[in-house]
This record gives sequence, structure tokens and C-alpha cells, in this order.
Amino acid sequence: MSITGLFLVLFLTMHMVLNFTSVFSAETFQAVCDFMALPIISILTPILALGFVIHIIYAFILSASNLKSRGGLKRYEVATKSETDSWAAKNMIYLGAIVLLGLAVHLTHFWSKMQLQEFMGSEAEDPNMLLANTFGNVWITILYLIWFVAIWLHLSHGFWSALQSIGWNNKIWLKRLKVIGIVYVTILMAGFAITAIVACCKANGLL
Repeated sequence: MSITGLFLVLFLTMHMVLNFTSVFSAETFQAVCDFMALPIISILTPILALGFVIHIIYAFILSASNLKSRGGLKRYEVATKSETDSWAAKNMIYLGAIVLLGLAVHLTHFWSKMQLQEFMGSEAEDPNMLLANTFGNVWITILYLIWFVAIWLHLSHGFWSALQSIGWNNKIWLKRLKVIGIVYVTILMAGFAITAIVACCKANGLL
């Protein structure tokens, strides 16, 4: 879980940085999308995405195994009492389910109209137009913002927990990892949120 979780953070970081370029100009965002279509980049993205998928699958397998071994519905299993200090730590599987549902919606808005079209030999739709069509709807933007909050809650615990699981778990580093994780994840999700809000404002003539 820790390794695939870090793959998830890396994948989201790359995704956010690329999307954030749309805040500056449509031309920059288009150039980035064209760059992502290069063969060498097209190979890297599925590898990171695969780590994401494995993380999701393993999370549900692990949760199902825990439930079966305990004989009933229990909260997310953690190794130490310190990990139960936050609401997110106690509800990781439920947050994960929300993240997965939001991901399914996101894929229908963007991936199915860009990368999937290219994979099938068709031409991808204009990324700037997709941004405008998606986030031009204020309610869809709000739903995305709620989704970003769920991801933030999930990662705010998962990021430092993953590092702890691979050995950085002494008393000094535990506190530091929590702070570093929260700061990093906050910047990460703020980037997604700003991208969505700016796209919404541009589509509705507010910027």
C-alpha cells in the first residue's frame, strides 16, 4: 500500500502541474497536452497510472480481508494509536470510495475524450474546450471541489503514513512527516482547485 500510495501522489503531482498551466494561457496548456502526446511521455503516464490502479484494488482487498478476519464492520485498521488521531485515518476506505467515484466521473469528462480517442486512432478533443465545457457548469465545478477535499483528506493521512510504513517511523520524524505531508498535499490539491475555479471563471466570462 505504501509504495503504490506514493505512486498515486507522484501521478497526481504530475497531473496537477500539467493542468495548472491552463491558468496562465490556453496556448501553454495546449502545448503541454501536445508534449504529453509524445511517445516517451505516453509510456510514463500509464506506468504511474498503473500504480494508482493497483493501490485502489489492493486497498479494497485489504479492507475486505480485515473485515472478514474481524467478523464484522470495523474501522480502517491502523498500526498505532497515533494514526487514529484524525478522522481521515479512521475512514480511509470510505474516502477512497469517494475518490474512486470522482475518478470515474473525471475519466468521462477528460480521459475518454482525449487519451482514449488517441489510443483508438481518432483525434483528441480540444483540451481547452473540454475545460470550458466541464467547468463552465458551476455545479460540476462545486462537485469537483468536493472531490478535491475528499482526496485531500485521504492523502493528508496516507502520504505520511506511507513514508512511515517504509521505515520513517521514529518519534522525531513522525511529527515532521505529518507536517510535510499536510503542507505538500494542501499545495497539491490547491493547484487542482485553482485550476477548476479559474476555468469556471473564464468559461463564464468572469476572467
